[in-house]
Amino acid sequence: MCVDKSHASEDAAGVVVADQAGAGVAPSPALIEDLVNANHILFDQGVVDAFGHVSVRHDHRPDRFLLARNMAPGRVGAEDIIEFTLDGDAVNAEGRRVYLERFIHGEIYRRRPDVIAVVHSHSHAIVPLSVSKSTRLRALFHMAGFIGQAAPVFEIREAGGDSTDLLISNNALGRALAEQFDASDIVLMRGHGSTVVAQSLPQAVYRAVYAELNARYQLEASRLGEITYLSEGESRTAAQNIEAQVHRPWDLWVEQAKARRGRG
Repeated sequence: MCVDKSHASEDAAGVVVADQAGAGVAPSPALIEDLVNANHILFDQGVVDAFGHVSVRHDHRPDRFLLARNMAPGRVGAEDIIEFTLDGDAVNAEGRRVYLERFIHGEIYRRRPDVIAVVHSHSHAIVPLSVSKSTRLRALFHMAGFIGQAAPVFEIREAGGDSTDLLISNNALGRALAEQFDASDIVLMRGHGSTVVAQSLPQAVYRAVYAELNARYQLEASRLGEITYLSEGESRTAAQNIEAQVHRPWDLWVEQAKARRGRG
């Protein structure tokens, strides 16, 4: 059942939108399964809780992406995955509520054709670094070399004024955020959280997990005194060599997520 757009309703549970685009070639079942696993892994690893979301570009249509309906990531199943256009229009929502911040994903996919997966979260150690005026998130251990010398911070006031709810709830805000990814694969969002991008779904999940760990280590190390961060060369080499092995943690995390679901 499609909901007439003139009667779409919005509340804290998300928004109901009309399906604005026709369905085409269906995504592969394996891709949908990977996206379900990604949602569960991010919950298991403490990157998301009831909030946050992960998407993947459609494997047959680069102008579409897949994202769960508006729900807690740890509860996502294959039947909850919805297809969207890059404008954030739903293809097959069929009356289900969708995430308000789907524009994060669509606008990043539009601006960065190389990006295959996007994770947006409010992970706990990241948020303090999103509001600090003196300390930036920087790579301090080899597993997080992709962060580089200083992750950019998106200031929503510059695009939306000083009275927003900090959510990326339209295409204009999504475009402003996406611009920050021209020179970085991770962007912090002031008072909100962070978004990471990658060239595969396992890599995006890996980056989201290790960005949170790096932030946690950075906050802990700052209590001990001056921190030695990775150099630009170390960051680049570590990211290149270690991220070539992302399937090692991915396979383990998938096994753990499936085991947890089996016990549920």
